[in-house]
Amino acid sequence: MNFKKLFFILIVLLFSFQVAAAAENEYGIVRAWFNGENATVNGIQLKIGEPVEVKVEVISRIDGNSYLELNEPGVTKGFEVLEGPSKLEEMISNPKITNGWSNTYFWVLKPNGNWKNGNAPINVFVSFSKKGNQKPIQFTIANPYILDEQYSGAVPTPETTASPAGTQAKETPFLSVIFMVGALLLVWLLGKEKS
Repeated sequence: MNFKKLFFILIVLLFSFQVAAAAENEYGIVRAWFNGENATVNGIQLKIGEPVEVKVEVISRIDGNSYLELNEPGVTKGFEVLEGPSKLEEMISNPKITNGWSNTYFWVLKPNGNWKNGNAPINVFVSFSKKGNQKPIQFTIANPYILDEQYSGAVPTPETTASPAGTQAKETPFLSVIFMVGALLLVWLLGKEKS
């Protein structure tokens, strides 16, 4: 197999993997995780009362303001906040931020039983503002299906929940492995052509 064909196959493989771990614009970057998985998380089923963790990281590229809101797009609200810096649909304001400013927010949510036997997306909305110009970023963090079943496990309380500062998102090693294998393959092929 010649080098061009192998390189083309490698490029197609790399671009066929979707990673929606972050969204960005010229004013900032927003990253999110749902139970440690990079957003957007699909294929999740939750029981009524089952706790989940949501983590959102906001990074500014401007001197200005940022506003953050965790929300649900539906009319019937399927989640309630057990712990976190805000309720759902409640704006968090960060005035007078500087370029390079960042903050990480943690919530523990649970399905409240108002919505079941259907999907209940959890979205994040972040707006960066500079001299009256707004640049919003919004996306779905997770789109879980809420079962009509009660969760029977332990619901976290302040005594049983680890400190949010110690919560780490899971790495996505699969993509790193693909990039590493691709780079090693490229070096090996280039070395082989020179011989």
